[in-house]
Amino acid sequence: MSTASATLLDTAISTETACRRIAELKHQLGEKLLILGHHYQVDEVVQFADQLGDSFKLARIASDAKDVEYILFCGVHFMAESTDILTRPDQIVVLPDLAAGCSMADMANADQVETAWDALTEHGMRSDVVPITYMNSTALIKAFCGRNGGVVCTSSNAEKVITWALRRADAAAREHRGPDARGRIVFLPDQHLGRNVSYELGIPLKDMAIWDPHALPEVNLDNGCDNARVILWKGHCSVHTKFLAPHVDAVREQYPGIQVIAHPECTFEVVQKADQYGSTEKIIRAVTDSPPGSKWAIGTEINLVSRLAKQNPDKTVVSLSGINCLCSTMYRIDPAHLMWALENLVDGHVVNQIQVDQETAKDALVALDRMLVLV
Repeated sequence: MSTASATLLDTAISTETACRRIAELKHQLGEKLLILGHHYQVDEVVQFADQLGDSFKLARIASDAKDVEYILFCGVHFMAESTDILTRPDQIVVLPDLAAGCSMADMANADQVETAWDALTEHGMRSDVVPITYMNSTALIKAFCGRNGGVVCTSSNAEKVITWALRRADAAAREHRGPDARGRIVFLPDQHLGRNVSYELGIPLKDMAIWDPHALPEVNLDNGCDNARVILWKGHCSVHTKFLAPHVDAVREQYPGIQVIAHPECTFEVVQKADQYGSTEKIIRAVTDSPPGSKWAIGTEINLVSRLAKQNPDKTVVSLSGINCLCSTMYRIDPAHLMWALENLVDGHVVNQIQVDQETAKDALVALDRMLVLV
């Protein structure tokens, strides 16, 4: 299909008009179309999602979606890439706005990771290091992990993945360095998720070190990466790091007896002060399954928090912070872009197709398949 005669995007169209048109277009495409929506999307977009979920749930749905021709992904770029990797070559994945990226994913590029890997290899550590990349990473980083015995994780299965990777690393270390040797992992690109989950698994902070991609490799090695059990890439989520430890104290004072639940992309200090932490899906279950009258302060993106508050009117549901912590890139998927993408599909044109090259997709699929097994 060609984009030469593509319908133009009308950014001036009203949300109400766009939503009416989306409903019509979706009906016309019928069973050819599957719309996947991330929980952080605005309600005006979420209402049109056939399936709603976090990155892990949507990855599994995409891998099982064998009978549709078009998958329109209302999320961000790395999610659409993963969908393209997990689906058949003849299935078409569309991202309504190519500017919907992820700053965290951009914090680890392939050249930086290869430089770090080369340094670990030269330091004699390569034989017993297993790389893990968070789903919030580019296809190139997932492919790197696939080529090097590693795996992808999400916040939903990070504990299982890290446990698996450490066992794999330990086995390699014992083989190469003796029965008492221990392996290690490199966790990309979110240091906070890696730290919080590793600590929960019993690894002390003293056994973790930060790899700063903007520092010289020898500086990172001298700063503890030469013997750390867990090497954490210096990356973060710009939304979740806005939640601070004082916010926990303030919300407890304002709402006595409130339960604080934080996403594991929050800082260690916030997670330690919270009553619970967990993935987006875990947060939803915790609030939804709680009894009437429950009070919740949630450390995650504001669209999800607001939606949970509306869906649970018999409970108090507030953001952990008074600041509206919004994922600005996720917010780029709006009704106007969704309508535009659908109009073009109806007219026989594909716009904003996400295609991962065959070699990258092959290696990335290895790492993604390992993740999907660890459920």
